[in-house]
Amino acid sequence: MSGFRVKIFIATCLAFWSIMVFHPDPIAAKTKTAADPASCIAKPLVNKEYFPALLQAVDDAKEEICIAVFSFKAGIHPKSYPDVLVEHLGKAVRRGVPVWVLLETSANREDSLTKQNLKTKQLLEEKGVKVYLDSPRKTTHTKLVIIDRRLLFIGSHNFTSSAFRHNNEISIFMDRPDLAQKVRDYILTLIKEAQ
Repeated sequence: MSGFRVKIFIATCLAFWSIMVFHPDPIAAKTKTAADPASCIAKPLVNKEYFPALLQAVDDAKEEICIAVFSFKAGIHPKSYPDVLVEHLGKAVRRGVPVWVLLETSANREDSLTKQNLKTKQLLEEKGVKVYLDSPRKTTHTKLVIIDRRLLFIGSHNFTSSAFRHNNEISIFMDRPDLAQKVRDYILTLIKEAQ
């Protein structure tokens, strides 16, 4: 992304976050989760803060994990953060938690992003994760995670080592069942469009 687009994205995320903080959902405010150490309704996760919060939420999931992400770059090294996430998603499946992921693809199977996401698709499916590919007619540039139909991660973090460890990124974590359901419904719409 260009510098200007990054600034616009960050400003949008911060504006959204401020709305969530100053107009909280009183029901969600009473609920504490391990993924939300500050017990707040919305929490910005800047740069390296995202990955441990995401991993904790995955490990604490009891009902369902839904992910829609533009770039998921696993299969590089067993200790890379994306590969660690694949392992944790597999552990969730073994605990009986349904996990499904929507990945970006293009019509050109030789495109580097498509090749990368297809490789990750195979790794995830080997762990029991249900993986969908988006419609090649339209780019799915989302970075969304919904856990147990209440916890929502939304922002700029792709699932790459660079995004998890090195880039300037910001995402928002929320415990908002109402918003999580709307985002989940949106992801299901994208999956239906792709089929």
